[in-house]
Amino acid sequence: MGEQKVSLLSSEKDMQKFVQHLLDDVEALDYMLKNDWFENDIVRIGAEQEMCLVDNETYRPALVAMEALEKLKDYDWVETELAKFNLEIGMTPRKFAASCLREMEEETLERLHIIQEALEELNTSLILTGILPTLKKYHLELENLTPKRRYFALMEALKQQMISGTFELYMEGIDELKIKHNSPLLEACNTSFQLHLQVAPDNFVKMYNIAQALTGPILAVAANSPIVFGRRLWHESRIALFQQSLDTRSSHEHMRERSPRVHFGKDWINDSILEIYREDIARFRTLIAPDQSENSLELIKKGKVPKLIALQVHNSTIYRWNRPCYGISDTGKPHLRIEARVFPSGPSVLDEMAVAAFWLGCMQGLANETDDVRKHMSFADVRDNFMKATQYSLDSKFTWFEDEKISAIDLLRTKLLPLAQRGLKSVGIAEADIERYLGVIEARINTHRNGARWQLRGYTHLLEKTVQDEALTCLTASIIKHQRQNLPVHEWAEPKLGDLPNYVSSELHVMECMQTDLITVQKDDIVEFVADLMDWNKIRYAPVEDTKGNLVGLITARMLLRHFVKRCKLKDNKPVKVEKIMIKNPETIDSMASIFDALRIMREKGIGALPVVTDDNQLVGILTEHDFLNLSVRLLERQAKRKM
Repeated sequence: MGEQKVSLLSSEKDMQKFVQHLLDDVEALDYMLKNDWFENDIVRIGAEQEMCLVDNETYRPALVAMEALEKLKDYDWVETELAKFNLEIGMTPRKFAASCLREMEEETLERLHIIQEALEELNTSLILTGILPTLKKYHLELENLTPKRRYFALMEALKQQMISGTFELYMEGIDELKIKHNSPLLEACNTSFQLHLQVAPDNFVKMYNIAQALTGPILAVAANSPIVFGRRLWHESRIALFQQSLDTRSSHEHMRERSPRVHFGKDWINDSILEIYREDIARFRTLIAPDQSENSLELIKKGKVPKLIALQVHNSTIYRWNRPCYGISDTGKPHLRIEARVFPSGPSVLDEMAVAAFWLGCMQGLANETDDVRKHMSFADVRDNFMKATQYSLDSKFTWFEDEKISAIDLLRTKLLPLAQRGLKSVGIAEADIERYLGVIEARINTHRNGARWQLRGYTHLLEKTVQDEALTCLTASIIKHQRQNLPVHEWAEPKLGDLPNYVSSELHVMECMQTDLITVQKDDIVEFVADLMDWNKIRYAPVEDTKGNLVGLITARMLLRHFVKRCKLKDNKPVKVEKIMIKNPETIDSMASIFDALRIMREKGIGALPVVTDDNQLVGILTEHDFLNLSVRLLERQAKRKM
């Protein structure tokens, strides 16, 4: 789960020292590979489970990770993650055979139960989901960073690497999201279920390339992260969000290529695991260094296995979706692993284990039946499949072996599901477990439903009945309810507003209720144009902005009525500009103000709308009496239901 005792490199001398350790580790690894030091007579699997913590009443992030860890201090398998609302647990490595999958599921459930018991004392629940629906941008300020030196060092190092001034996030799906953020803590939006597969060094190239080929199709069935800050985006939005949250590059006029620290890879590997490590060292500057290093070459001379600490720390700051890993087994021998980081957390533990079984079965099946995946498809198609899966999951169309064009559903049903069955049987996985886990995958395929499609459908239906925040809260509550029953997502009922009787709108911020899809005008527009716009769009208020997006005024339906009545009386048909009749200094409010404050201002001032602006007067939204009406109707409906 990562080396924790690390620091920011503070001097040129420290940098040079660390780089030398890094080069020594690569040389030591090369020596061990050439001289057959590695464990190669056993295949093990493992996993890491990330989760979010939410308040039991509001279902928003609960910043209690450190308090929870204090209650769980007797358990060495639970650890912090980047934000105060995240935790991570590691699973026991076990031989890939017999009942290993069922054992891993039972262990995961047991450990989550232990954590949940500790969280109850903090009025908090854990939730497994790729991206927490109720997470807001303001939860990702650096004050919510887990207070550990490793995380502070990583954040500072990434900011120092920035070429542009801010981190940016842009995605487009059903909705669109385009924002800037002042720190890479956006990364904390992502929670995953990371799978580990131990492979023999001689087989690493073949298995790693197979993992790359399978990533797109298996992600298609596993997707569970479609909503970011209330926007419906990619089916697996984690992929773009994670890459962009750590992307220190900027745009240039010239077409120079720079790789993001989060990436899929540029091509197949051909010789050994060293190709990946060497490429990453060449492309990415060192960010952090361990507090203590070892002389790996001296240890090699003494016949001792080095930990390769410098190499592992550097590797931990390069986020390949299929990451190479080095470790030392309980036997004392070193080993190699492939870490599949692409799969999201949730929807349930059973769902996660079904994806694990599917991935492991397909990995083994292709290894048994294909000599070299590179002979059957191009890397360009593999990368294209991956990007399609992130955006459309089960609705994708892929390019498979021998340039076959095939839908995700047909590829999964006719080729990969039987392949996974054969792969799992070949290593002796229990028949009942194969049927249990692959049965979940088959049901997902037949119902055309994964976690992403369940969330998108449920959230869209909720938005037709209520405001965004209540819809997101209800969605989150429904996920937790089904998750605790360990039901697979294809059996989940659609979320309903009646499932959330205690939703309290007075706790909201303006940003959670304001309208952001605005119809605006400019001061030089003629009043007739504004009247038509407002009529066509059935709105009573139109903010006036300049060409830079700054608020300069407000037009109301009442103003238009007065204007046209007056003009009718005077029989004056001369065109009038917006500037002549607009409110030039309208009351405004900040997006982080409470709904209660907004309501008080509107009542005291006798106004029906509040433009929402930033500190530098950038228009970001508007809050109207219609938004309060919607909230009031929901509150009255809820009270009526409680009396029935």
